[in-house]
Amino acid sequence: MRLHGRMLGRGTGAAGLFGGAALIAILFQALACRPMTAVDPPREEPKATAERLAELLPYERGIVEVFQKVSPAVVNVSNLAIASRRTSYFSWDTQEIPRGTGTGFVWDLKGHIVTNYHVIKDADAVSVNFADQTQRRAEVIGYYESKDIAVLKIDLPASRLTPVEPGSSRDLLAGQTVLAIGNPFGLDHTLTTGVVSALGREIRALDNRPIQDVIQTDASINPGNSGGPLLDSRGRLIGMNTAIFSPSGTSTGIGFAIPVDTVRSIVTQIIETGKVTRPGMGVTLFPDSIAARLSVKGAIIREVVSRSSAAKAGLTGTRRNDEGNILLGDILTEVDGKKIEDNDDLYREIDKHKVGDDVEVGYIRDGKKGKTTVKLQSIE
Repeated sequence: MRLHGRMLGRGTGAAGLFGGAALIAILFQALACRPMTAVDPPREEPKATAERLAELLPYERGIVEVFQKVSPAVVNVSNLAIASRRTSYFSWDTQEIPRGTGTGFVWDLKGHIVTNYHVIKDADAVSVNFADQTQRRAEVIGYYESKDIAVLKIDLPASRLTPVEPGSSRDLLAGQTVLAIGNPFGLDHTLTTGVVSALGREIRALDNRPIQDVIQTDASINPGNSGGPLLDSRGRLIGMNTAIFSPSGTSTGIGFAIPVDTVRSIVTQIIETGKVTRPGMGVTLFPDSIAARLSVKGAIIREVVSRSSAAKAGLTGTRRNDEGNILLGDILTEVDGKKIEDNDDLYREIDKHKVGDDVEVGYIRDGKKGKTTVKLQSIE
């Protein structure tokens, strides 16, 4: 932390305008109000002694031990914008100005940091700050907007890194204890506790695609804690805090976390290839608003990509006939027997599969029902 002060006047010596006693009084007052030094010593969380821990209830002791074990892995992530200001008629001074801030956590000993994509979106530069005031410039390795996940990399020795231990989100139970740790300002850590309120929730990513199987928790998650870890009572990562439900923008007891099984799958792809591939058919769709205006139930194909899986399966997009009239493309109504009423339904069903899977697709074309099999392809 840096605080800046400025002198309001200059002294003229002990025998000057002020008497000796008055000068001493002013000096004491100045010392009492002096600005902090340019670099403050790092503020570290005091380690609980064995005697102090012994005084706590077993439940409290477990929470304290988890917090102290995992906190070194939780970092502050700053989204920096490059701005210029004129310093003279002939030159401009380039500055980095914080655009936003969030939380992240150490993924491995190679320096990979995981956070929310919305934390680093549109950043000109990204800075990662540890609680001991260690600061490093981060490289954005890759991100997946549809799941709000981003992976950064910093240059720091493995001996200085403490990764979070990954758990599993497959067997979570509503009611089990969870802990959320954040580092919103890079100065200190915050800890909130609660329970898993519900499972299988759904939220929206920045690209408006649904994120499924989200964990709902009543542990307070404030905006600066986005990207921080959600832990079980043993300190294992079970999710990444990503959103709150609040009209005012503050925590109101409903927070959401992307499950760790999803995070692990996406992060592994990004680290290995720098990108994420997902299953798809090779089509573009009309917005749901168009379908609603036409009183259509289903996902309307706008265009079929040439030589795509959809094209090979015989699906057709919107086109004009010889008279110039617009003919709607195929209306997708089923995937493997599951009813499709809008684009989100289609995304949900496709996301349950992997590249190379065969899916049976039901559709309506010119008022007639049909079915075809589509081999899902890789979509970036």
